[in-house]
Amino acid sequence: MKSLIYGTFAVSVVGVCVGLAAPEPVIVQGPGLWTVDTTFTHPQQIVLQLAGDDKPKLFWYMIVTLTNKTSGDVEFYPKCELMTDTFQIISASKDAAPAVFARIKGRHESIYPFLEDLEEAGNKILQGEDHTKDIAIVWPDFDSRAKQVKVFITGLSNETAAVDHPVAKDEVGEPAKIYLRKTLELSYDLRGDPALRSYASVSYTGKRWVMR
Repeated sequence: MKSLIYGTFAVSVVGVCVGLAAPEPVIVQGPGLWTVDTTFTHPQQIVLQLAGDDKPKLFWYMIVTLTNKTSGDVEFYPKCELMTDTFQIISASKDAAPAVFARIKGRHESIYPFLEDLEEAGNKILQGEDHTKDIAIVWPDFDSRAKQVKVFITGLSNETAAVDHPVAKDEVGEPAKIYLRKTLELSYDLRGDPALRSYASVSYTGKRWVMR
């Protein structure tokens, strides 16, 4: 038990140190830097009983719309995580059944007729509004006790930064480098009885760009 407590404390200290040292994204991007225009829906629930499951499963999803208004095509290598105030970090589901995306696509077909699954969206966003992408991001359900969540979407910009790791060293004894990417952070409050999960309400509390 002591080792678990000390280990958790050490991880927390490292996280705080890295957070304090992290730079902010630039306000005015210089030559060679880009950020795609991004709009988004807020997280929604979808419940679906998949083949082979004994009971329905709950998923969360949001739709992001990406428009490349830069001077050329850009690479797109996204990372999408959901973090709860109960210390869970959940990556967007790479293993969500095709049936989940199919149900989401059908639900929003009138507004997003060309909706793409995150895993099938490709690694390039072509220049111009004619090539705007609507992408569904899906997460499995998370801790029902959570009262706040943050969504982090990386890959919308090529801006990066490097900071020194507060503990780890490289092969020559210098502080190891941590490489950060410009990331969109979206914050939400959750309300509702954990026992009535499908009735939970989501309240948007803001967004910001961070280096993460």
